[in-house]
Amino acid sequence: MTRMLRWLVVLVVLVVTAWYGRGLMAETPVGVKLVSASSGTVESSVTNSRAGTVRARRRADLSPEASGRVLGVPFEEGAQVAAGDLLVRLDDTLPAALLSQAERQLEASEARRDEACVHARRTERELERNRKLAGEQIISADVLDRLESAHEAALAACSTAQAQTMAAQATIPVARAELAKTKLFAPFDGVLARVGVEVGEWVTPAPPLMPVPAVIDLIDTSSIHISAPMDEVDSAVIRTGQEARVTLDPFPGQSFAGHVRRVAPFVLDLETQNRTVEIEVELADSTFAATLLPGTSADVEVIIEAVDDVLRIPAACLMEGGRVLLLVDGHLRERSIESGLRNWDWIEVVSGLAPGEQVVSSLGRVEVKAGALASDESDSTPRP
Repeated sequence: MTRMLRWLVVLVVLVVTAWYGRGLMAETPVGVKLVSASSGTVESSVTNSRAGTVRARRRADLSPEASGRVLGVPFEEGAQVAAGDLLVRLDDTLPAALLSQAERQLEASEARRDEACVHARRTERELERNRKLAGEQIISADVLDRLESAHEAALAACSTAQAQTMAAQATIPVARAELAKTKLFAPFDGVLARVGVEVGEWVTPAPPLMPVPAVIDLIDTSSIHISAPMDEVDSAVIRTGQEARVTLDPFPGQSFAGHVRRVAPFVLDLETQNRTVEIEVELADSTFAATLLPGTSADVEVIIEAVDDVLRIPAACLMEGGRVLLLVDGHLRERSIESGLRNWDWIEVVSGLAPGEQVVSSLGRVEVKAGALASDESDSTPRP
C-alpha cells in the first residue's frame, strides 16, 4: 500500500510539473520583427520567362561567292572594320584572264562590225549611183539586180556583226562579276567576331540549304539590344516605350535602365507548355551597350505601372486574404487592408494602415499568429 502511494505521489508531481511548464511556455512571448508603413514608390512589373540574350541588330555570316584559294585576309579576329573594307581575297588569276579575253573578243567583234557596216554603206552608195545609170539605160537590169543583192548581203552582214558585238558586250559584266566574287567586302561597319579562314586554304560557297560555317562573322556593335522571351500571358500588358531594367551576369548587383523597343507580333511555341513573346530592350546608355559582348545572358524587368509617394509595406508582411499582423499591447492582432499595386518587394496600401504603423514581417514561424503573446525583436537599424 505504501509503495502504491509513493507511485501515486510521483504521478501527481509529474502532472503538476507538466501543467505548470505548459503554462510557463504559454506565457513566453514570441519574438517578432516589425517594419513601419512608409511612403515610397511601388511598381508593377513582369520579367522574362527564360534568360534573355545580348544581341546585335545587324549580324552577318559572310563567305566569298566563288571557290578559290585564299591569297589574303587583311584583318584578324576582333578587328574593327568599316563598310567597304576588304575582308578576304581569293586567287583571281582565272577570272581576270577570262575578263581580259572577253574584252579582247569585244574589240575584235567591234572591228568586224565596223568593217561590215562600212562595206554596207559603200554598197549602198554604189547601188544609188548605178540606179541612175540604169535609168539612163547605160547598164542592164541584170547588173542592177546583182548590185542590189550585194547591198542586201552587206546590210545583213552589218546587222550580224552588230548583234555579235552586243553579245560580246554582254559578256563583260558577267566576267567582271565573276572577278568581283574573288573579293569579300564588309557590308557595314562592325567587329569581326570570327575569321574562319587562313591564307592558302581553299574555300567553297555553301550549296543552298547546306549548313556550312561562314568564313566571316561580322557584328555591328553600334546596334546592341537585349532580346528576352516573355510569358505569353504578359503580352497583353507589354507595350513599346515602356521602361525596363536589365541585369547582366558579368555585372552582378547592378541594373541598367532601358526601354522596350519592339514587341514581336506573334507567339513562339518552341515549348508547348511555355509559349513566349520575344521583346527587344534598348539600353539608355548606348556607349555602355556597345561594350557588351553579343551572346551574354541577361534578365529583363518591364515596368508596367508605377505609383510614387504612396503608403507601402514589404510584400513579406501580407498574409492570405489581405491581412496583416500588428503588435498591440503585447499581443498580435489581425487587421485587413486594401492593397493596390504590388511586386515581389513592396505592396501599396490603399487603406487600413496609417503612416508609421508597424506590421509584423517575420511571418514564417508557426507561433506567429493572431492572439499570440509577442515582443518586438526588430533590428534597431533603420530600413534603407
